[in-house]
Amino acid sequence: MSSAPTISSAPKILVFDSGLGGLTVFVEVAKLRPHATLLYCADDAGFPYGPLSEEALVARVMLVMESLVAAHAPDLVVIACNTASTRVLPHLRARWPNLPFVGTVPAVKPAAERSRSRLISVLATPGTVTRDYTRALIASFAEGCEATLVGSSRLAPIAEDFLRGAAVSEAEIAAEIAPCFVQRPDGARTDVVVLACTHYPLLLDFFRRLAPWPVEWIDPAPAIARQADRLLLQRFGADRIGFREPPRAIFTSGARPVPPLAAALSRLGFAASPRNAPQG
Repeated sequence: MSSAPTISSAPKILVFDSGLGGLTVFVEVAKLRPHATLLYCADDAGFPYGPLSEEALVARVMLVMESLVAAHAPDLVVIACNTASTRVLPHLRARWPNLPFVGTVPAVKPAAERSRSRLISVLATPGTVTRDYTRALIASFAEGCEATLVGSSRLAPIAEDFLRGAAVSEAEIAAEIAPCFVQRPDGARTDVVVLACTHYPLLLDFFRRLAPWPVEWIDPAPAIARQADRLLLQRFGADRIGFREPPRAIFTSGARPVPPLAAALSRLGFAASPRNAPQG
């Protein structure tokens, strides 16, 4: 009688985003699976995803993913992008039914659970704010809370610039986050802000310093990494100790990282030479 095949190698995990924001998720995945083979793909040739129509976004992500799966054969893919997760995940799962995909959704439920004032804000991209999916999360998990939806078109590009070493405007960042802070006549104030874009934790130090009062900022990355680890545990078991290659960064534009970004990637343990993926 033949037994089920055993998997002897460590899993290969692909973390995918439109740009650099998914690095916040990559870091958390690497903490839980330090001995996995880790790949990070920034679709910088398609960044930003927000202005794309749903049809164009689905076509773009599917095209890039076809190339990535064929070239790298990952065992699990993390879609570290709210926009792509809410629109493209069903298509990805239908195309690769045996490949686990972990998505990213606004952390509305933990925000509602942690808020004492019952005033929460969701800081996202304009596309995520207007999506029925986001409003359904609030209706389902934030009952009894007043939820303020704030769509920023500037914070993701600012985060990209910051990681690439460019100067950023604190005044502009302060203006972008200001609508998150609501104070009612009875004195109750927003006390929890959901970071509903993986780019935003890159600017968390700015947010904390520029906020008009202290709040809890909920970064979705640890929860995404835990879900990826749970799925890997079912298939691979616990993380294995042993040699692994340094993680690799893939840029769909083919452009080499500017020195500040290269230095940041090096600090995260990435190999010095990034790989490129076809733009399609």
